[in-house]
Amino acid sequence: MEAQKIGYGDVEQAARRITSRIRETAVAHADGPLWFALEFMQHTGSFKARGALNLLLAHREAGTLPPAGVAIASGGNAGMACAWAAGLFGVPATVFVPETAPKVKVERLRGYGADVRQVGAEYADALGACQEFTAESGALASHAYDDPLIAAGAGTLVDEIRARVPRLDTIVISAGGGGLFTGIATAADHHGLRTVVVEPENCRALNAALEAGRPVDVTVDSVAADALGARRASRLALDTARTTRSDSLLVTDLEIIDARRRLWERYRLAVEHSAATAYAGLPHFDDGSGTVAVVLCGANTDPSDLA
Repeated sequence: MEAQKIGYGDVEQAARRITSRIRETAVAHADGPLWFALEFMQHTGSFKARGALNLLLAHREAGTLPPAGVAIASGGNAGMACAWAAGLFGVPATVFVPETAPKVKVERLRGYGADVRQVGAEYADALGACQEFTAESGALASHAYDDPLIAAGAGTLVDEIRARVPRLDTIVISAGGGGLFTGIATAADHHGLRTVVVEPENCRALNAALEAGRPVDVTVDSVAADALGARRASRLALDTARTTRSDSLLVTDLEIIDARRRLWERYRLAVEHSAATAYAGLPHFDDGSGTVAVVLCGANTDPSDLA
């Protein structure tokens, strides 16, 4: 099977489309060679705004944005980004989320004007319902991660981080289905950088795909499953992992919970468990990685348990 890939040119094109409408990521020095990319400060509280905006702008340019608007299945963050971007252009957004989606995310979705439909126990159930809806309604089918335009939008983070972090060597991210990873690894590899992708050990879609040599279904059971709960990684992510300087790591839920608390106690950064997953991976690779930037990718969480 021919490899599925995006190129750095796709990321550059995405940047040209979206730069005037997004917030350039803030970067903070943590300790020694460690830096944080504070992407949880992005519109809608996560990096997902980048891909959603790139998708809708590309379709608007091509004249393929239908009157029925756009529909997406999401654990919450991608849906919020989709609804926000759709609102910029005055088109309807229908968002399918699992019944287990955190209340804070469902409420924010409705606040962005989305028609929210809760279906099933996990992301895969919401995705099936969304596919049925788009087939019947004619709405544009967006995807939380498995789309070249979504991935290219996420990849725009890399040049913003490089511009702010001197002598950058490694970018650390978390992964669900692999959209963020695909974009980041593509752009990072173009600049000779390494990408480390971290997943919960019980939400390991990309890690399992690398192990099996093809995308496979995995168990979804983690404290970070609301954002990282893809049952299967995209072929796009798998092929990107095979052809770029990237490494895959797994962490436990206890490590994720501890990392999230340490981010609060040490740096006063309140992030969701998916963002803390990337930080939890730091002890698992050697200190010879040079200057490291950890992408803290989302803040749509209830911080009351951090007090």
